[in-house]
Amino acid sequence: MAAVANAIARPSESSPARQFELLLACCSNAYANASPEMFAGFEGESFAELAIRHGVLPRVYERVASIGIPGKLRDTLRCRFETHTRRALCLTSELVRIIDHLYARDISVLPYKGPVLAQMLYGNIAARQFGDLDLLVRSSDVGRVKTALQELGFTPTLQLSARGERAYVRSGYEYVFDRGRERNLVELHWRVAPRFYAVDFDIDGLFERSVSVELAGRSIATLCPEDLLLVLCVHAAKHAWTNLSWLCDVGALADKVDWAVVSERARQLAIERVVAITFLLANTLLGAEISVISCDDHAASITNELAVVMREGRELDVESRDYFRLMTQVRERWRDRLRFVLRLAVTPTVTEWRSVRLPEKLFPLYTLVRVARVAARLRSGPSRQ
Repeated sequence: MAAVANAIARPSESSPARQFELLLACCSNAYANASPEMFAGFEGESFAELAIRHGVLPRVYERVASIGIPGKLRDTLRCRFETHTRRALCLTSELVRIIDHLYARDISVLPYKGPVLAQMLYGNIAARQFGDLDLLVRSSDVGRVKTALQELGFTPTLQLSARGERAYVRSGYEYVFDRGRERNLVELHWRVAPRFYAVDFDIDGLFERSVSVELAGRSIATLCPEDLLLVLCVHAAKHAWTNLSWLCDVGALADKVDWAVVSERARQLAIERVVAITFLLANTLLGAEISVISCDDHAASITNELAVVMREGRELDVESRDYFRLMTQVRERWRDRLRFVLRLAVTPTVTEWRSVRLPEKLFPLYTLVRVARVAARLRSGPSRQ
């Protein structure tokens, strides 16, 4: 759509179209099998960085290793993959420590993405790239989980008063935690996406339908395949489908779900167009051959625009005004578009709380601060939200 084209930033010199096509060849059997000749002329560092940016380093290295690419490119990818593997092992160990600590305190938690998703989809924690740990909890447990994580040495990046925290739990969706020099190590979620996206998953339902995955000798609860697929689609949409690994994950999960259930839950959440775009992109770029549910002309048009953007190595500015216009276009119902716009306009964020310090008794006025800030940005043109 036009909003997609308007939101395109300048092409990135480190990710030309030819390198992206080689990524596709490494990630999809629908393309011609990658051969040594296809890698001729590629500089190791830039191609490795592109693979990392798209979250597909393990897939790329596996393909390169399988066909015996010699020289600097192979050595660079191997070094990056070994670093990734060590990081994956450390994060998996950290996740097990966190889960044991929470379970001992009778706190329910659903880790998703990260090592759990890697194990669930590929049977190997090193087969999927990740850099942090995502935990889903009920909003009523946020305080207890924060305390438990702090007991383990984690520090929330956002410090709020008691009243501010209550407001943030109502309007926000995550706390990010550091530990020592390690930044953004844990993301604690009580919503799947920020509230203003107006995609209201039933969190209790996600817990009730959860399944167990064996990870590092532990049985760990996580999202059932059908819920996981929808969560991955919404996550990809939130980031304007800019990462190939999300499409790879959807393709890997496609044969593990009950499609009638996926279709019904997508309809209930009013994200059928979001799901259709994700499936169409996976089919178009990776040859995933996923059956697309409830596809309409809008979904097909947006998919075509996004595919061009990715093939040409351009990036969408996901914090621009046009990005938020795109987020309305991917919803099929007018009332959901209206909810998105209204919530975006009146829901205070961390930025408002940090930019203006109000006394506790005036905390409700942050809604007015948010409205004024959004109005100022609309007057000044595309900019960060």
